[in-house]
Amino acid sequence: MDAAFTPEQSAIRRTLRAALSRGAPPGPAPGDSGPGYDPALWTRLADELGLPGLALPEAYGGAGGGTVELALAFEEAGRALVPTPLFATAGLAAPLITSLGSGEQRAALLPRIAGGSLTAALAVPGGSLATALGLTGDNADGTWAGGGRAGGVQARPAPEGDGWLLFGEAEQVLDGHSAGLLLVAAHAGGFARGRTLLFLVRTADAEGLARTRWTTLDETRPQARVELRDTPAELLGDDADADVPAALAAAGRTAAALLAAEAVGAAASALDRTVEHVKGREQFGRPIGSFQAVKHRLADLYVRVQAARSAAYYAAWDPDAGPLALAQCLEVLRTVAGEAIQLHGGIGFTWEHEAHLYFKRAASDELLLGPVHRLRARAAESAGLFAGGAGDPLTREAVAV
Repeated sequence: MDAAFTPEQSAIRRTLRAALSRGAPPGPAPGDSGPGYDPALWTRLADELGLPGLALPEAYGGAGGGTVELALAFEEAGRALVPTPLFATAGLAAPLITSLGSGEQRAALLPRIAGGSLTAALAVPGGSLATALGLTGDNADGTWAGGGRAGGVQARPAPEGDGWLLFGEAEQVLDGHSAGLLLVAAHAGGFARGRTLLFLVRTADAEGLARTRWTTLDETRPQARVELRDTPAELLGDDADADVPAALAAAGRTAAALLAAEAVGAAASALDRTVEHVKGREQFGRPIGSFQAVKHRLADLYVRVQAARSAAYYAAWDPDAGPLALAQCLEVLRTVAGEAIQLHGGIGFTWEHEAHLYFKRAASDELLLGPVHRLRARAAESAGLFAGGAGDPLTREAVAV
């Protein structure tokens, strides 16, 4: 394995850093009720840099890159904290369309995603995206999608025999209020022969669809509640017997690697801002960065960020390591963001300063795809590291603690 970046990968990093630094200050304005990101910036990133299609095949208008190239983009997005629908569209929805979609669906949707004209979101019921993606527990039984009983999202064939109707709701959908396409995980077939399937809902003029944007802890990561009341939908793919939980778990491992890279970018940016602050902030007639205790704290943070970066890019090379890398990177981001607020002093938690945004990103990401101890417990369980085996409930409980 050659750990060095290629010239093309280094160019992706430089170009994106320059583009995102010119895009907007970190975070939206308070009370923003729009899509939660700058559409003009998203269009420019798509047209000039091909960002949403970076890892899509060239046959569908993408750049033909892989997870490493996309992880580079996510790291730079994390550094800037500029809100975009990148994670929901390119990190979650596009890989599922690529792996499960029919040829006709891929040809119709992926070029529009690569070109930036179509954004997408993955809607899973139950309030736990981490469970649906197999990151903190086994998703094979489909109980998180409704389990064939009341709750979740239920799917039934349309009376006319053309398509499906969805009924239910998903509480926390990333960019769900603005996405032009929803991938909805729903339970079909009743209880005895139930199975979890993915459905496409084109949000323009969709009947029975209601979307409500939440007020979230992290305003740079918009979320919405999606309600479906006999909403027409199209099955993703040609095969109703496709192993959707396995596809979700595979997408989850890759998404974990991408989010780990994003967390590293955010931690590095928070650390850089803190270093600049302590160089200029004076106390007792000298910069506080000259005090030995501050130097030691910053040095420890630097070592942790570099170790997390190594873990993130190993996971980009081998997505099976994604959950463990995500656990490490989220923990580092939380630590660095907390130290950044402390070392910024009284201004660190004010709305006018950016330091609080990194802390909110750390907290919200762990709530979204964590917590850290459950990511590690699931990784240990899957690897069979303990004598009780992956199926032993006592083993799972001990690891989680």
